[in-house]
Amino acid sequence: MKKNKVLLIYNPKAGNGLFKSNLDRIIEMFQKKRMMVIPVRTDRPALLNDVFREVKKFGFRKVIAAGGDGTINVVVNAMINNEVDLPLAIFPSGTANDFAYYFDIPHDIESMVNIALEENYTKCDVGKVNNKYFINVAAMGFLVDVSQKTDPNIKSTLGIMSYYLRGVREVPKLQPIPITIKSDEYSGHEKMYFMLVMNGRSAGGFKRVGGRAEINDGLLDVLLFRELPLTELPGLLVNFMQGHHTENKNVLYFQTKKLRLESEKMISTDVDGEKGCEFPLDIECFHRKLRINTLLDDMEGSYW
Repeated sequence: MKKNKVLLIYNPKAGNGLFKSNLDRIIEMFQKKRMMVIPVRTDRPALLNDVFREVKKFGFRKVIAAGGDGTINVVVNAMINNEVDLPLAIFPSGTANDFAYYFDIPHDIESMVNIALEENYTKCDVGKVNNKYFINVAAMGFLVDVSQKTDPNIKSTLGIMSYYLRGVREVPKLQPIPITIKSDEYSGHEKMYFMLVMNGRSAGGFKRVGGRAEINDGLLDVLLFRELPLTELPGLLVNFMQGHHTENKNVLYFQTKKLRLESEKMISTDVDGEKGCEFPLDIECFHRKLRINTLLDDMEGSYW
């Protein structure tokens, strides 16, 4: 069964625990197809790195990451840092699951297992901020503070709604942050409230954040929300909800392969929903770095 082993990395605390309660059922479904599942929990990052250092010796067919964007991030970083070039299947069981949403990965157990049992793959880009890779988004500023201040227990119970509730409470505390951007496409000094560097299209459950973002175009989409009078904030929020925010005068938007961000202020950062790196930030896109298990093969069809 050497060629039919799959490595299943799962987060037992992700989302509402649905995946954990269905683990035995998932193993059974793979075994019926004569595939052996080797499960590993993500609660010990050091162990995960040890696993990937040894993974080439055991002839795994693919890796499965079960959890939210943060879990996928941990798995992808461990894979790339240990030069593991295996396909990656995704079982979305986190709070927002933005990366899985891009590929239309379903949330019911049977459908996600059926996709993982097939050999259809789509290549996608991976971003890197300083020494850490990201699959969906690197964020800086106000909304990062909101996310990091949200109680994990509330996040698991209320899901995306917990971010909205916390954000409303924090709006009166908004303060502009000075930042310097350096890239081939745009360089300048800005005062911002919040900034996103997108590989995918959605963030925090908002589905149309990334402008023209395509996950395999070799480009990152940069969105900076400038300082603005609070009277103009409702209009920007309406644009944001409609997916038209990139046309708003208070939003700086451009695409690039590489950029550098500098600031004299302490700015909170976030990488795929987890605490990110300290400034300055060097951010880069690595074109078609991963193979993702999807419903369609990118040679047969397309999501774009």
